[in-house]
Amino acid sequence: MRNVYVVSGGVSKFTKARPDVTFQPMVKEAYDYILNDLGLTQPQAFELIDGTVCSYFSDHFARQLMAGIMVQDYLGLCPKPSFRVESGGATGGVCFQEAYKQVASGYLDVCLAYGFEKMSHVETWKGNEFIALASDQDFDYPVGGFYSGYYAMMVVRHMHEFGTTPEQLAKVSVKNHRNAFYNPYAQKRLKLTVQEVRDSPMVAYPLTRLDICVMSDGAAAVLLASEAGLEKLRQAGAQLAPAVQVAGIGRGTDAMRMADRPHQDFDQFFARNALPSEQTAETKAYYRELFERGTHYPGVHSFRAGRMASREAYRNAGLSEPLKELDFVELHDAYTSSEIQTYEDMGLCRYGEGGQFVDEGYPFLSGLDYGLELAHPGKLPVNPSGGLIACGHPVGATGLMQAVFALWQLQGTIKKHYGGDGTVQITQAKRGAIHSHAGTGTYVTVSILERK
Repeated sequence: MRNVYVVSGGVSKFTKARPDVTFQPMVKEAYDYILNDLGLTQPQAFELIDGTVCSYFSDHFARQLMAGIMVQDYLGLCPKPSFRVESGGATGGVCFQEAYKQVASGYLDVCLAYGFEKMSHVETWKGNEFIALASDQDFDYPVGGFYSGYYAMMVVRHMHEFGTTPEQLAKVSVKNHRNAFYNPYAQKRLKLTVQEVRDSPMVAYPLTRLDICVMSDGAAAVLLASEAGLEKLRQAGAQLAPAVQVAGIGRGTDAMRMADRPHQDFDQFFARNALPSEQTAETKAYYRELFERGTHYPGVHSFRAGRMASREAYRNAGLSEPLKELDFVELHDAYTSSEIQTYEDMGLCRYGEGGQFVDEGYPFLSGLDYGLELAHPGKLPVNPSGGLIACGHPVGATGLMQAVFALWQLQGTIKKHYGGDGTVQITQAKRGAIHSHAGTGTYVTVSILERK
């Protein structure tokens, strides 16, 4: 396996609708951003890029089969090799990892990963129906299987098991919208209060409209390279920022139907699922008490695929204590509730302590006024970009969007790319994680990026 580096990235503005463009020029905006960032011309890029990976979630939204090849042609990259990936909400994250593997395997030296979604072609209710097609059509969908209902059910169980509160969910919304206030690419740049989140229209208790991400039009792209690829770029005169290496990747899966997910006893859970950071007598005793009082794993309060993806990514990156060894996480927060659940699955805190993690202020940026009393802000900032809730969720682009924002954090170039005073730049960030999630936790990817 060869070392792989993220060289550059670009995003289009994420917004509710882009009636001014079709999906091809929307992707080209992200691609052209990369070329401008590197100081390359299109003819140079054609000679340097060996192949591509394309991601978009739904042919229904695109209203076009084989849309990827139309983008490839529009970018002027035919006849270079390419293929399309689709993995529900994790499509962009899988695209990033597949591009990584193209380079790590030695097949390509320079690979472009690009993704998009144009969801404004349909009304919101129809878009939700399309997304619900990623649930089991024989069992779940016929009884009203829209995703807000699934996630509401999951967080109600989390509240029952662990005492999580709607106010803790609202604090996540306050955080992510406030972070996005400084991100010019975000769809919803708002300063909110907990009360405003709770007072927004209820969608599925306890989730209000401001607890849930929105459908979007948008595109994102990243350029990955081997060391040989970096040398080719240098020789071509590319203006390279500090190198950011893909230190490790991980991926996990779970059954589509939550009812099919088997419960494990305590010994099975700890042997198969415990993270390195949890291998302490204190944590083992804590989890044993949870199991003895009736908590079942992987129950609907957690995402086994997220835990498996995290374990694999940490192992491959040589991490054992993510709370101490990561400087930030760009996390798939389709719902405020899933962000809290994912803190626990990624081992940022123990099961049942996600709400407390928020109350303590750990996932907030230090030095930014959220209008909240926070004891320890900045311990491990989560979604400094604003996440899906504020940036939007054009599904095929989302995981790549996370990679772009993580890259800029690690290169220390947030001020350059965002403009303004760099308020949300994390000082001397060395290592970050990007996390992409599909369905009710059916596919999950975690990738660790590290500044060299």
